[in-house]
Parts: sequence; structure tokens; C-alpha cells
Amino acid sequence: MSRELYTKMSQSIVAGDCEAAAALAQQAVAAGLDPLEAITQGYVAGVNQVGEAFTNGEAFLPELVMAGEAMKTAVATLEPEMKRRGTERKTLGKVVLATVEGDIHEIGKSLVGTMLSAAGFEVFDLGVNVATTKIIEKAQEVQADIIGLSALLTTTMVKQREVIETLNNAGLRQTVKVMVGGAPVTRDWVQQIGADGYSEDAIGAVSVAKQLVGA
Repeated sequence: MSRELYTKMSQSIVAGDCEAAAALAQQAVAAGLDPLEAITQGYVAGVNQVGEAFTNGEAFLPELVMAGEAMKTAVATLEPEMKRRGTERKTLGKVVLATVEGDIHEIGKSLVGTMLSAAGFEVFDLGVNVATTKIIEKAQEVQADIIGLSALLTTTMVKQREVIETLNNAGLRQTVKVMVGGAPVTRDWVQQIGADGYSEDAIGAVSVAKQLVGA
């Protein structure tokens, strides 16, 4: 019975169906299934499938967004049961995400945050137009493994460098990895500013993040 339910869970993510994802999560709780197992064996399989299709050019941004939203709904539905059982989902690491100061682009960063959460990272999304000091303070507060910086304007890319330089000057660069992204960001820029990782899309960002934490 659980195997069939897990297949349906995976399908609900692929379809980007939040209602079905939530209903199946409720079914799993009612049937006494392990909520962690439901996430890892059911929903995550769907996220992986959509991610693979996106990488191969067989799925597009809207499908990715919908799959991410369905995953968030499923996890939120299962969370009370996980707390009740005292089983917390093992996190791969903590990520502080922000669109840098002067830049108000939200969609790409939010999608990366959703996909990282779905993959098992604990994400602290600070939003857009976030000052360097605020980003670093939050990273220290939560003991982040990774800082993710988005910039969609060539004029705000310099803020990505500013964050890395500020970390260096404060002697914190060894304690946290820095990922950067955004339309104008190139591999040359990544090397120039000394960032640890870069991706052109949300699925790639998950792979990079996993590499950075050794997962």
C-alpha cells in the first residue's frame, strides 16, 4: 500500500498539484506511515524526476516552479506529524539566500530556495535588496554552511564581490561557502571574485550546493 502511495506522491510533484500532494500527505499520516519516509521515498523522487527533465530540456520553468510549490505544500502538511514523532528531517546544510543590495529581482532566488528546501537544505531567504552586513549577520547567527547571492543587474553584481571581501576582512571566509547566480553572472566573474560555486538555474544550484557541503 505504501509503495503505491509513494508513487502517487511522486506523480503529484511531477504534475505540480499542490492539492493532491497535501491530500496524499494526509493519507500517509492517517495510515501511520513514517512522514520522513514519505518525503524521501515519495515526494523527493518526483522532485528529482522534474529536475532531470528540466536539465534535459524536457520540462520548463513553470513546471519547475509548480513542482517546488507542491513539494513545499507536502512538507508543510507532514511537518506537524514529524514534530509529534520527534523525527526531524536530516538537513544537508544551512543556506542563507538573498538578492543583493540595489536589486529587487525575486523569482530566480525564490525558485532556488524552494528547490534547495525540497532537496533537504534548511533555507533562510532574506528577500531582495539586502545589505551586505545583514547577509553576513544572518549567516553568523544561524551558522550557515552556504551563502547564496543573486544579482540580475550588472550594476549590482559588485555587491556579490563586496560580500566575499567583507567575509575575508572579518576572517569568516573559511567558515562559509559562497554561491552566486543571476543572468549577468559568468564563470569568469565567479573566479574573479573568488566565489565557491555558480549555477545558471535552480536545479544546477542544488547540485552545486550538495558538492559544497560534501553531500
